[in-house]
Amino acid sequence: MATAPLVGEKAPDFSMESTAGHVTLASFAGKHLVLYFYPKDNTPGCTQEALDFSHSLAAFEAAGAAILGVSKDSITKHKSFTAKRSLAIPLASDADGSVCEAYGTWQEKVMYGRSYLGIARSTFLIGPDGIIRQIWPKVKVKGHVDEVLAALLG
Repeated sequence: MATAPLVGEKAPDFSMESTAGHVTLASFAGKHLVLYFYPKDNTPGCTQEALDFSHSLAAFEAAGAAILGVSKDSITKHKSFTAKRSLAIPLASDADGSVCEAYGTWQEKVMYGRSYLGIARSTFLIGPDGIIRQIWPKVKVKGHVDEVLAALLG
């Protein structure tokens, strides 16, 4: 498992298919990027987080930021999730897990005493220059979008 990048470091490059087409880190050059990693489409916490980011999209755009959600779910699942929940934000598929590895979000987790590997809910605020400005590891969904927006505006 890769080590997570740190605040002040260059964000790891990526290339993924998303519900808005092919995206790379360079696709967002010149604007802030809120890159958030979540475990799985259509689960309660992941759905709430996607809805919260979608509802706040205009505020993020007004502050010069784009939002991109990332999970290992397929583009087909992402498109279904987006349509079902009327999401306004793009979701990217990291099917091979390489982006999760590069950002250190593929981690050992424990549920009901069972250990397994999965995506740790995490958010990275990347500056217009590609430098990581802030990291939220092990995110709790409630109030998270407001924290990210406050950091962006602060």
